Amino acid sequence: MSLRRYLRLAVTLAVVLVAVSLVAGNLLGQPILLSYVETGSMEPTMNAGDGFVAVPTALAGEVETGDVVTFRAEEIQGGGLTTHRIVEETERGYITRGDANPFADQDNEEPPVRSEQIVAVAWQPGGSVFTIPHLGTAIQTLQNTIQTLQVRLAGLFGTRSLLGLQGLTYLLLGATVLLYLVDLYLDDGEHRERDRGRDTGTSTRLLVAAMALGLALAATAAMAAPAGTQEYTIVSAEFESDSPFVIEQGTSMSTNYTVGNSGLLPIVTYLEPRGEGVDVQPRKLRIESQSLANTTMTLSAPPETGTYRRYVVEHRYLAVLPPAMIRTLYGVHPWLPVVAIDALIVVPFYLVGVGLLGTGRIRSRSREAPSRLTRLYSRYR
Repeated sequence: MSLRRYLRLAVTLAVVLVAVSLVAGNLLGQPILLSYVETGSMEPTMNAGDGFVAVPTALAGEVETGDVVTFRAEEIQGGGLTTHRIVEETERGYITRGDANPFADQDNEEPPVRSEQIVAVAWQPGGSVFTIPHLGTAIQTLQNTIQTLQVRLAGLFGTRSLLGLQGLTYLLLGATVLLYLVDLYLDDGEHRERDRGRDTGTSTRLLVAAMALGLALAATAAMAAPAGTQEYTIVSAEFESDSPFVIEQGTSMSTNYTVGNSGLLPIVTYLEPRGEGVDVQPRKLRIESQSLANTTMTLSAPPETGTYRRYVVEHRYLAVLPPAMIRTLYGVHPWLPVVAIDALIVVPFYLVGVGLLGTGRIRSRSREAPSRLTRLYSRYR
């Protein structure tokens, strides 16, 4: 492979990585490597549509005044992910404000931001946010195109499996196979006249690696898409109620927390109460395939009446590793079991694939050469 082709492959992989990280982060509600702002509330630091490097809070450490953070807002634009700057720290939480806004978010009914609401910190080398101009605008266009394609394909084939993150995985895997076939065809035509005596074609290792990546994406989607932060809104009232989310002030109420598994493999789920006023027991569950499991969630209302939010973070793992190993890796970081499970799936697949197909290339030699099917049969029989 020439240097030019290596560079082209590197650029392509970088573009795919950026696109996948942004689209997947948007679908999961959690920035993955990169994120972007949709409005001009952070101008002039970041214009609407600009991207930035999103460092997970687990890696960024404790945040402080002056940091630009992405947090799960409760009131801003109806709730959802918001990227603003921390301007003050109080006993109740952080005070945040967009650089272009004259007032803090907490002046407009947004409660102080608690640590468990912060999901990422913008990378600020030298004290300034590193921005990628117009990256968000481009990725929003790509996302809208992908979603439109998913809806049309789902309608064409009559299946919902092509929607959401699972469908995105299928599309990426299908695109990989399609690009391989196109590359094989173009490579055959290009070299048929130019160089009949030299072996050409696509590396079998590259093809197997692409398929292994598709499996890793599918496994990660199966674990990450149904999990995440679950939010519950409770009302601290002056009276008793039959509703589990209307609680007499200063008291607690328990309800079932149900975890479902619609997949073909059993899963292990860890539940983390975040913040005050919520508890879950037990916090670890094993759910067999196509089944449900319940745990008990206890919600507490403060002495003051009003509306409050409670959070439970759910982590899911395919039960393909020993329980003790999953527990140990989870204790270090919640994403470590995902990495280990992906490696357990990808590495054997790649080794077996390369062992069966070899380490050479799927070749095309000349116009008089036999068909591809004949060559493949002759080579691997």
